Amino acid sequence: MSRSRSSTRTRLINAALELFTSQGVTETTTRQIAELAQVSEVTLFRQFGNKQGLLLAVIEDSAVFTHLGESLREQVNQTSNVEQVLRNYGRDRLQALENIPELMRSVVGEAGRYTMENRRALGRGVTMANRDFARYLATVIERDHLKAHISPEKLASLLNVMLFGYLVIELTSEFHELWDSRDDFLESLVQLCLKGAFSQPEFNRESVNQANFPQTPSEYGNASSKTVSLHTRQVGDLPASMVRLIMQQAKKQGLQDYALIYVLFGTGLLAQEVVALEQSHHISDTQEHLLQITQGALRQVSVNQWIMGKRYGSYTRNPLSQWLKSRKDKQPTLFINSAEQPLSESELSAVWQKCTAGLLTPEGQPPLIEQARDTWCVEMLNRGIDLEDLSILCGWDVVRLRPYAHRAREKAALERAMSLDHKL
Repeated sequence: MSRSRSSTRTRLINAALELFTSQGVTETTTRQIAELAQVSEVTLFRQFGNKQGLLLAVIEDSAVFTHLGESLREQVNQTSNVEQVLRNYGRDRLQALENIPELMRSVVGEAGRYTMENRRALGRGVTMANRDFARYLATVIERDHLKAHISPEKLASLLNVMLFGYLVIELTSEFHELWDSRDDFLESLVQLCLKGAFSQPEFNRESVNQANFPQTPSEYGNASSKTVSLHTRQVGDLPASMVRLIMQQAKKQGLQDYALIYVLFGTGLLAQEVVALEQSHHISDTQEHLLQITQGALRQVSVNQWIMGKRYGSYTRNPLSQWLKSRKDKQPTLFINSAEQPLSESELSAVWQKCTAGLLTPEGQPPLIEQARDTWCVEMLNRGIDLEDLSILCGWDVVRLRPYAHRAREKAALERAMSLDHKL
């Protein structure tokens, strides 16, 4: 195929995806697609035969189904346990599909009109995504020495079916009362998978130190994880000295990286909450500094001036406010990439890796981005906030926060013991 023909095909697929996504397959005409791709309608027919043939190419090339295996391979060393794996996968798949709502409505609603070739292409895409996730699950199950009741393939299939079913209901019915939010659905789904797919005794065992895990070759590389509890993820708060080093390295990276790390440690927000922030969500004056959170339950959280015993500016002048003052773009989002587009979770993860390069936790592992929230939760509890109030601020229920309360008591007890020793 010549370069010009390949370029024409790519332009037609991109134009079709854009129009299918914005207005659906039914409402999109081949003339509209050809005009957007800046080619003749005859060229479209020569390349794909008809609109259904073009839809076939869009389905096969869709980012929802391709590159999944590559992204999962990158994530395997960044997840601490199977609970995090299930939650991250469910969130990422739903976000990818929610980015193309009109296309998904058309795919579901018009499936009966598709040719056999189109339906097979859709089936191949779903199967490919399912196999990638099943291989990823198998790696994690082997890494964490879990005892599963069903195979990774079956678990992946069940999870994908429930995720797709959720999306179909959300896209076709706005007035159901099946769940409070997407986060509510995902949390229930993750707990169902954890309790139904794995032996309960495994979740009640003592924490397993990953340093004793044998390294096992797999398609995803030699996986490792920090010390984890298989029932409730062990709290992985970071020492104050490491937090200060991370902040220092972030400051050297630039204003935005410094602001990002400041927000992670100063608010305890999750990665998906950080990238969803807009400039309008930022509230600041001499008396307070708040961020409005729109992911899950609508809430506000304060931006701490003090982080692990060190003050980072004031309510009106701090790493975040300095970043915002430097902005010259017109993007509404709080954080952007080099192309002045909204920052993605993967790009935020890359920032975290740069700012933590060369650092190891007391367990000898690279710090995970989730440990910023762990650190914030423990610090807030040590400052005197109760579990109910912390639950409101972070959006987690009290049961999930109890391990953090125990960890906070451990740190407080250690500090009291040290202070007694100093008095002797």
